[in-house]
Amino acid sequence: MKPNVAHKFGKGLTPRQFVESMTKNQQAFESWYEKFSWEDESDKEYFESLNHRDDLRVLILAADWCGDVVRNVPAVFRILETAGMKTEVFILEENQELMDEFLTMGGRSVPIVIFADTGGYMLGHWGPRPEHVQSLMREFKRENPDREAADYDSKIAEVRKAMGQAYGEGTESQAVIAKELRSLISGF
Repeated sequence: MKPNVAHKFGKGLTPRQFVESMTKNQQAFESWYEKFSWEDESDKEYFESLNHRDDLRVLILAADWCGDVVRNVPAVFRILETAGMKTEVFILEENQELMDEFLTMGGRSVPIVIFADTGGYMLGHWGPRPEHVQSLMREFKRENPDREAADYDSKIAEVRKAMGQAYGEGTESQAVIAKELRSLISGF
């Protein structure tokens, strides 16, 4: 059964409050936010067309210490602003019970972007990172199930480096996020 998140409506931070409350990575977060641009005009038009929909709510689980949050959430914020979607941010450490409804491969990974209807019923979610980056972590976890293995730390450092390279140097992953969110939302 899909979780109902209505009990969280109105209890999160606005995107601006989240940014203002950041104690880590605020400058990097704001830099990625400012760098956002639409690479595909049809994606921009699609999200603009959602402004008439008042039936969707978005909850984002996040933490300011997380590199994936710093890299991905600025693009998510810009996309959702374009769509005019009501968005609230929930800090991971303060919302463990919500986080535990959205584990990634059994672990608490952020960001998680949850789409719900006005009754709080989850329609879908995205995160913690674009699929082409997440696939590297899935492969790593499949090949390295034992966190206690002697070489686990060195291997995870390698996959994290590969994930950073998969993100790219610039804003190219932002267009991927837009396409993935468009595909997800198109389903509801």
